[in-house]
Amino acid sequence: MGRGFVSTLNKIAREAAKTQRNAERLQKANQREYERQARLQRQYERQLERDQEKSLKKAIRDQKNYEKEQKAFYLQSRKEETQDLNEEVQYVLEDFQSVLSHTLRTDDTISFESLYPKDKFPAFVAPTASPVPNNPLTNKNDFFKDVKLEPSVWEKIFGVGKEKRLQSIRRAESDYDSALAEHTQKNILIESIRNEDSVRLRKAKEKYDVDKQSFQDEFVKRVQQVDQFKSNYYSGTKEAVDAYNVMVLERSEYSELFPQQFDLYYVEQSKELVINYELPSSTAIPIFKEYKYIQSRDEIKGSEFKTKEKAEIYSNLIASITLRTLHEIFEADQGNVIASIVFNGIVSTINPSTGLNMRPCVITVQTTKDEFNQFDLSKVDVIACVKGLRAHISPSLTELSPVKPIVNLDMLDKRFVDERDLISGIDERSNLLEMDPFDFEHLVCNLFSKIGLESKLTRSSRDGGVDVIAFDPRPVFGGKYVIQAKRYRNTVEVAAVRDLFGTMMNENASKGILVTTSTFGPDARGFAKDKPIELIDGANLLYMLEEQGIRAKIEIPK
Repeated sequence: MGRGFVSTLNKIAREAAKTQRNAERLQKANQREYERQARLQRQYERQLERDQEKSLKKAIRDQKNYEKEQKAFYLQSRKEETQDLNEEVQYVLEDFQSVLSHTLRTDDTISFESLYPKDKFPAFVAPTASPVPNNPLTNKNDFFKDVKLEPSVWEKIFGVGKEKRLQSIRRAESDYDSALAEHTQKNILIESIRNEDSVRLRKAKEKYDVDKQSFQDEFVKRVQQVDQFKSNYYSGTKEAVDAYNVMVLERSEYSELFPQQFDLYYVEQSKELVINYELPSSTAIPIFKEYKYIQSRDEIKGSEFKTKEKAEIYSNLIASITLRTLHEIFEADQGNVIASIVFNGIVSTINPSTGLNMRPCVITVQTTKDEFNQFDLSKVDVIACVKGLRAHISPSLTELSPVKPIVNLDMLDKRFVDERDLISGIDERSNLLEMDPFDFEHLVCNLFSKIGLESKLTRSSRDGGVDVIAFDPRPVFGGKYVIQAKRYRNTVEVAAVRDLFGTMMNENASKGILVTTSTFGPDARGFAKDKPIELIDGANLLYMLEEQGIRAKIEIPK
């Protein structure tokens, strides 16, 4: 199945899932908007009552009684305002508590039937005919009905009235000729209108036929795509399984407090699905657990969650999202193509010590379908359940202390190839400038593996500007590095460093490293100075190799 096909399927899948999820979200949002409007209405009514009371103030003779009533009214409005704040907190907490129970009431299986096109092409509607003028047939007798065609006796004997009779005949004939000519002209006009209508009808029908054929072709293509998608899914093809499970997770309904972003990767050989799931940060928890109105100070004061309470709420939320995601994927697995799942819960936040973006993994768990289906999620304690699955959980979730993912999704890149061991064959006689460029890439990959990074070599010509991708497994300080290896004789100019920086952005890498056998120009070093880019020239490369007990040389061949 081609990448274009997969892209189309993913688009179909996401649109279908998002349409359903957005409808559910809209219903929920409408309910919340209704409640908010109700609160605003109450506030408006209270304000209106205040204004009305104010306008009647002059009419109230007992000033003391008026002030007492005003005070009571104001006191009641502040209490209602406090109640509104407490209801909002309760809504958020109830939303958190229903994360797992919500999915248990939903069948997460995707119906392939729902993916087939349902639209029908509309019937042809002919364009409206142009109005045609009325043109009755001209009757000659109508023009001569009052005309005497034959001469009278007097005209025959004495010639009386002959000229008058002939004039009336000539006038009738002239009127008839004019009417006949007008009738003919109208017939020409009517024929022209009908011809134009006929042309418009023909063109409209031709366009309709073209549009209908295009619709039918697209309909057939869509049906074939869904048929192929369904067949590939049941066959366990990676792209189809990926697309199907994207649909499952896209369709999952969460409130707007949840990022609901994820990446996944299906490993065909082991039938394992690896998921990196974006989790909400602890800032999603309301700051105050309860509001109280202190009348003596006319102040609405909130009491904050204790550290232990906040940690418990957040831990339960993270565990609930984890169990919910595992349940959704396993329940939707109608093709029985998933034997196990690795779930990595990621939080996007800012490192307070550096001010830089960080995405620590705070929970990671691996479980099989057989193991997971033994749990009754309607009765479990979510924390005990994820621990029962032997999940690795951050020792301090609210502080986002990272844990190492059981399987790093970034390490499942299709570009990676097996590296060869070139470093063991290097000695003081080895001239790096005489190495094959691809062998030099293997050498650089070997070197960074020896240093302690998890290094992967990428395929040539399909690497997107990357020769080696390395992963630093250390928490907080680690991350993904993109490495370019350039076996150059001449100085590396700034354009190469700019390209590396662009590649870093595309790869979402935390660092870029450019290794060369030559040197870097001043512009190149200047460009890299304020960026997370490290430039390793030939001298430093030899030094790094020597630190690993490997001696080599860089000499321009004679």
